[in-house]
Amino acid sequence: MAIQSDIVIIGSGVAGLSLAIQLASRRKDISIIVLAKTTESESNTNYAQGGIASVWDHETDDFKSHIDDTLDAGDDLCDPKIVRIVVEEGPVRVQELIDWGANFDKDNSGDYDLGREGGHSENRILHYKDVTGWEIQRTLMAKAATYDNIAIYEHYFAIDIITQHHLGHNISRLTPNIECFGVYALNRKTSEIITFLAKQTVLASGGTGQVYKSTTNPAVATGDGIAMFYRAKGRVENMEFVQFHPTALYNPAGENPDFLISEAVRGFGAVLKDASGNEFMQKYDERLSLAPRDIVARAIDNEMKVRGVDNMYLDCRHLDKEGFLKHFPNIYNKCLSIGIDPMVSMIPVVPACHYMCGGIQVNEFGQSSIRRLLAAGECTCSGLHGANRLASNSLLEGLVFGYRGAMKILESFEEYTIQEGIPDWNATGTNDPKEMILITQSRKEVKEIMSNYVGIVRSNVRLKRASDRMFLLYQETEELYNNTTISPQLCELRNLITISYLIIKGATLRHESRGLHYTTDYPGKLPFIENTLM
Repeated sequence: MAIQSDIVIIGSGVAGLSLAIQLASRRKDISIIVLAKTTESESNTNYAQGGIASVWDHETDDFKSHIDDTLDAGDDLCDPKIVRIVVEEGPVRVQELIDWGANFDKDNSGDYDLGREGGHSENRILHYKDVTGWEIQRTLMAKAATYDNIAIYEHYFAIDIITQHHLGHNISRLTPNIECFGVYALNRKTSEIITFLAKQTVLASGGTGQVYKSTTNPAVATGDGIAMFYRAKGRVENMEFVQFHPTALYNPAGENPDFLISEAVRGFGAVLKDASGNEFMQKYDERLSLAPRDIVARAIDNEMKVRGVDNMYLDCRHLDKEGFLKHFPNIYNKCLSIGIDPMVSMIPVVPACHYMCGGIQVNEFGQSSIRRLLAAGECTCSGLHGANRLASNSLLEGLVFGYRGAMKILESFEEYTIQEGIPDWNATGTNDPKEMILITQSRKEVKEIMSNYVGIVRSNVRLKRASDRMFLLYQETEELYNNTTISPQLCELRNLITISYLIIKGATLRHESRGLHYTTDYPGKLPFIENTLM
């Protein structure tokens, strides 16, 4: 079965929905399909707590300061052109979001209550309590619902993007002019695989956090878009730069995802300490608890290993309770639910996988190395984040590239037609899996391997061991994939293995320590090194 539309967008977070809205508001005659892996609201965007960074108060802040902060956090690997584009176009996109109905907290004078997070030299974070992502997701869903030419397909799992490969052509990474004609997607309710054909396709499929045991990302964040794109012989880069959020709530009972203690809490005045109540960040950075995330995460990781403990602590006891409750009600209630009152006891915290800074290589308009395929949001490597993302720049990137991608699609819209002759998905010769344990256990092994060998601190020995173990899992999973019926669980496992391979390969090729990639074998930073392309 085939469904045709002008545009198909994979992902319903800030990048995917904002791009759809930008298109729909300018061309009523364009048909747009948005595929959501589960429900429309289940995305990394929905879980973002801190806020969205933007130069808002020009009396105290300016574009140069935001640009400098971004470049500094990115450890000399950002693309200055992209940083300038995002920072300078950002306020217009944020105002647009406000015009669509987004609410951000204001102070008693009616001005926006701008927060500050690690790596920022000024207060420039717009936020809605501690559930900013939820508010942005709500706004975008409501706005998208006002357009008749946007159709949201919930519970559709994208399996593979469609290229000349599916027409019988032999495609390699050296093949020029690879084209995307749409996507095969599994209807999770009927188990039917649908062929979605489109003039242009957009990957806005989010992050990869579930590749690690501890992550703040939702269960849907299995790197599907990046993995599909790589299998289609597209170019990805900087996959070694995995950002670990320094302060996830440590819960011995275990959770998936880990609950995030927003960086805005440290911006509000909370201080990192050990179990005895002693500060330790002065040993690592003059910015103390407000140093960039890569520095803070490594510091906490090192303190835990030196002391042989499972977590460190965030001290909020000295903060104004009324102000804390106003800004962080969700965090406060979550802590109470596991028996911790942040006003009485320190909050136990641990680093957790949070954001992928690498991904699908795109230009300033979101165009990838595959024609007719654009990408936006966390699944991309636009050049904004470099070796380490500055806090609260990700939602801004999604909005800016959502707009830019839409404008590029409109500019080239008349160039393309729906490709004919695309075959339906062929499941001949496959059978239902007899033992789901083969999939679930392999997924656990992937998480263990990545967490133990390819985490915050790496080494050549660890990376080699991870590579060897992952190759065995790859062989077993591909055999399973070729002989069993498609399922979301099997596809996710396959994608997680691909993402793991790309992270391991990128880390192995980078013979230096830069940003989020730290290796004991190459502790210094090279003066200049090209981005890793795969």
